[in-house]
Amino acid sequence: MTIELTKQLVSRASITPKDAGCQQLLAERLQQAGCTASHLRFEDVDNLWLTHGQGSPVFTFLGHTDVVPTGPVEDWQSDPFTASIRDGYLYARGAADMKGSIAAMVTAMERFIAANPAHDGTLSLLLTSDEEGIAQNGTKRVLDHLHENGINIDWCLVGEPSSRAKLGDVIKHGRRGSLCANLRVLGVQGHVAYPELAKNPIHLIAPVIDELSNTVWDRGNKHYPPTSFQISNINAGTGADNVIPGAADVMFNFRYSTATDSEALMQKVEAILNKHQLNFDIDWRLSGEPFLTESGRLLESVKTAIREITAEETELSTAGGTSDGRFIAPTGAEVIELGPVNTTIHKVDECVNVSDLETLSVIYERILQDLLI
Repeated sequence: MTIELTKQLVSRASITPKDAGCQQLLAERLQQAGCTASHLRFEDVDNLWLTHGQGSPVFTFLGHTDVVPTGPVEDWQSDPFTASIRDGYLYARGAADMKGSIAAMVTAMERFIAANPAHDGTLSLLLTSDEEGIAQNGTKRVLDHLHENGINIDWCLVGEPSSRAKLGDVIKHGRRGSLCANLRVLGVQGHVAYPELAKNPIHLIAPVIDELSNTVWDRGNKHYPPTSFQISNINAGTGADNVIPGAADVMFNFRYSTATDSEALMQKVEAILNKHQLNFDIDWRLSGEPFLTESGRLLESVKTAIREITAEETELSTAGGTSDGRFIAPTGAEVIELGPVNTTIHKVDECVNVSDLETLSVIYERILQDLLI
């Protein structure tokens, strides 16, 4: 069942922020199981809030139906939007990130509801088509809607591909924060033969880049590595080899732990820029603060389910990029990420182990049995 549903989902070219009918398909299917569906569209983003039962506690499966672009289609061994099974793996864009997880969630919900129609609390599924994009009109907006309607999530299981080599060997119980900046350093344009009449912003920014790159921002803690600083782009010049540019643009990113916060990082960076007496403009963008679920019933339930079904003693991790869990955690919910192996996500020939998807669905169902019965 899970494999067939995955095939249906990956056949829809839902490149962010498009949903391409995935959510409608899932809503119609779960409505047959007795769920109530709310379609929430904000700007160009489709979101779906599905519930079964009522009251507290509220358990939420969280996922996204959008996928990243395929890259050159000719580089794929098969059509990226047609499921192809080879040697026990299902190949398609979104197979691992994260339509396979969504299919496993849905089939787990169907079996659980059929066996436990009067379960405790509320079982819910929150889907967005905005996770791979700017993530402003997806989960973030749905949470505002839920808050306005007095709905608070207690437990959130995110289907992001968390596993490293085998299903369940790693789960994410937190994520680092992500802080981005666009920095423009202003100089004076001029002729390279008359540098005394110009001010080269590349020369001005060079020692600053060196200092930023070698600054120890913090030493992390037992759950997180030290904060990292990485430059993603540098641009300057007119394209002519005899012109000193008038400005230099630098893009950089912090991935940071709970040992610091975004405000402290911004202040430190701007102090360094001012120390070097630069004329600059800087625009900051906070993608999300770090979060951590250090303990709780959800964490213990996930670990137990993995142990019982796969015999794996899972490793707790906060590594990797961001996920929409960053919007859920600040509400006070426990947030855990559990999904397939992540070695091919965002790559050409993305794939997922076929047997892992059926096993993942069983793990999800076991977690529901533990928390909602």
